[in-house]
Amino acid sequence: MYTGKTLFAQIMDFLPWTTFHRLVTRYGGDHRVRTLACTEQFRAMAFAQLTYRESLRDIETCLAAQASKLYHMGLSAPIRRSTLADANERRDWRIYANFAQRLIAQARSLYAAESIGVELSNTVYALDSTTIDLCLSLFPWAPFRSTKAAVKMHTLLDIRGAIPSFIHLSDGKLHDVNVLDLLIPEPGAFYVMDRGYLDFERLYALRQAGGFFVTRAKANLDARRVYSAPTDRASGVICDQVIALNGYYSQRHYPEHLRRIRFKDADTSRTLVFLTNQTALPALTVCALYKSRWQVELFFKWIKQHLRIKRFYGTSENAVKTQLWIAVSVYVLVAILKKRLHLDASLYTLLQILSVTLFEKMPLQQAFSHDDYTSSTMNANSQLNLFTF
Repeated sequence: MYTGKTLFAQIMDFLPWTTFHRLVTRYGGDHRVRTLACTEQFRAMAFAQLTYRESLRDIETCLAAQASKLYHMGLSAPIRRSTLADANERRDWRIYANFAQRLIAQARSLYAAESIGVELSNTVYALDSTTIDLCLSLFPWAPFRSTKAAVKMHTLLDIRGAIPSFIHLSDGKLHDVNVLDLLIPEPGAFYVMDRGYLDFERLYALRQAGGFFVTRAKANLDARRVYSAPTDRASGVICDQVIALNGYYSQRHYPEHLRRIRFKDADTSRTLVFLTNQTALPALTVCALYKSRWQVELFFKWIKQHLRIKRFYGTSENAVKTQLWIAVSVYVLVAILKKRLHLDASLYTLLQILSVTLFEKMPLQQAFSHDDYTSSTMNANSQLNLFTF
């Protein structure tokens, strides 16, 4: 309820601060800290994400310009860039990683009833990664190429609501397929992945855990047809087959049959071959599930455009991970805000409004009361073509 607080303070009230304080205690975040507690560090970094600040000096200057309102934002004193830099360097990034996971759990429960475009009650995840290029001389702890550093953000996205359910940050050298070893498979859930995750030993472990996968076959797949189901070629499905692997290692790593679906897109004349261990769903539904994988691509595109994750306020591993996890927390917080306030505006619109009104004192609902806001969570015009690779 509005009580004369700034919009920023009202937004921060949506956060589970009791959980945050428990995490700070667990990791000793405020041990021997005299200025800028972890809560204030989080608020300052969240402010930077919401208002598109580009540097520590930028954060310091903007907050100093509103010094009379800092107390009402939950900041006990002006923010100094050196103090904030030290906090990002030394406070354990796991505080913010675990806190983001807590927010993700809240958001997923709020979006559990969202439609995914197909008649399916199962949870559908899209797994992919994005690379954030860095300067090797400034970030030597994140090797990627001989002259370049990078951080990889491996993300398992819940298609309902486009909420990341799992995120792993690594250096640029970690191959995508290794992330399958870090996942705890959810029985009955679908995992949609591109060809980079085609590893039959790992996929069989996923199948044994009760999960389903949908991925693309590689051109050199060595397999034989066991059975062909009737198909309607007018729908684009060329064949729907049960296959067995022929390779010496592949048939030992995946000793059971797989389902292979060959689909031709009428618009682009591209032919794609999908592999799955789900045999009951219609072939077109399997194709539609793979199409939903583009939600994770749009998620990466969105956060890179609208959050500060390509330019960092510090160069240490701890500072970079702290900034990335707080950026994820802000994304999920805005998604929670949208659902709890029953707002029709897109996340982009909400961020744009908040970026220029955070210091205003008005009811939160009033800030988003205009009637001409778009209703899509992500701009529909930005939807990528499934068959454009």
